[in-house]
Amino acid sequence: MACSQRPRERMPLPRNAKMLTTKQSRAGKAGPATENVDPEKEESCHAKRSSSSPQGGPKKRSAFGDITNARKNQVVAGKKESVKVAPPKAQKAHNTLGVAKNNEINLKKLMKKTPPTAPAEPKVDPVPEKPVSVQELKPPEQRVPAVEDIDREQLGDPYANAEYAKEIFEYMREREEKFMLPDYMEKQTDISGDMRAILVDWMVEVQENFELNHETLYLAVKLVDHYLVEVVSMREKLQLIGSTAILIASKFEERCPPCVDDFLYICDDAYKREELIAMEMSILSTLKFDINIPIPYRFLRRFAKCARATMETLTLARFLCEMTLQEYDYARESPSKLAASCLLLALTMKNLGGWTPTLEYYSGYSAQDLHPLVKRLNFLLTYQPRDKLNAVRSKYSHRVFFEVAKVTPMDMLKLEETLASS
Repeated sequence: MACSQRPRERMPLPRNAKMLTTKQSRAGKAGPATENVDPEKEESCHAKRSSSSPQGGPKKRSAFGDITNARKNQVVAGKKESVKVAPPKAQKAHNTLGVAKNNEINLKKLMKKTPPTAPAEPKVDPVPEKPVSVQELKPPEQRVPAVEDIDREQLGDPYANAEYAKEIFEYMREREEKFMLPDYMEKQTDISGDMRAILVDWMVEVQENFELNHETLYLAVKLVDHYLVEVVSMREKLQLIGSTAILIASKFEERCPPCVDDFLYICDDAYKREELIAMEMSILSTLKFDINIPIPYRFLRRFAKCARATMETLTLARFLCEMTLQEYDYARESPSKLAASCLLLALTMKNLGGWTPTLEYYSGYSAQDLHPLVKRLNFLLTYQPRDKLNAVRSKYSHRVFFEVAKVTPMDMLKLEETLASS
């Protein structure tokens, strides 16, 4: 039938009408097969005529055609074919027996061709070998100890500036050479080293009364020394220089520095307001406003971090370092070297080991470079040349500072043996 011809319409059957079916004869003859087709489904198989197309749309079909055997089993009406069909059970048994024989023949052929093989061993995943570094290949006595990255833990802290810490302290080490002090007491006719020690002892008390940072105290002492290098002063002005230096250092270091009236009061009104302001202008202009002077206190905190020192050990090193502020002989020492020597003496007194490769890397000093200064510091702690100036000792005898001033100094011979063995 052509596609353009319209299919015949069937009359709908009554609800109670039964569909006629043909039964297959038991004698094995296949009768004419007639499909029971629902009228609605049959109509859906034909294409609907479109109002826009004069010939109608194409018939609907599946993508791969009719892949079932439904059409092959249909027999045209009027034609009968007599086909002998074996019983289902006998046919199944015959097929099973044939498959079994074929499998047996194929297995015998395969056994003749392939020789017997040993059972395969279970596969074991190879363990990846760790790369061996050059240091591990060297003998133990020639290996260089690894240096710890002390700033790695604070990389996530924006206030620590861990990314720039190493460069900052390298820059401060470079500035040390610019601010090395000469022996300026030779040209000071009215000031001596003992007077300077009395002034520094008073400045320690001012720092404690005002509860200022330790950095403020160290910077104030540096300002006094660098000012006296350039200006010859009288002893009557020495306290004015000291109090003004604390005022300048407070403005540089403190978040809330004391006012001018506080410093006039602490000086027992010995100077007028105009004198204090004039001295401030004189110090700043003499130093050309370059007052970012390296101090031992900052290096000491940095080196203690390298050594993983406890707060008690760090406080002991701070006590040793602060004792040197009064001594004019230590004023000409390099701040970084002085800080490293104070920490090494504190570690030795606490039996916490010697100078590690990490300390040597970040400080730039080997243990042998620090031994002479360490011995001088222990001598200063043992003999206490200035018993009357006890502001530093009384300060570090408090429980807040772990009473480190009461620690017994090391014996000089024992210290030499310890330093020689380390």
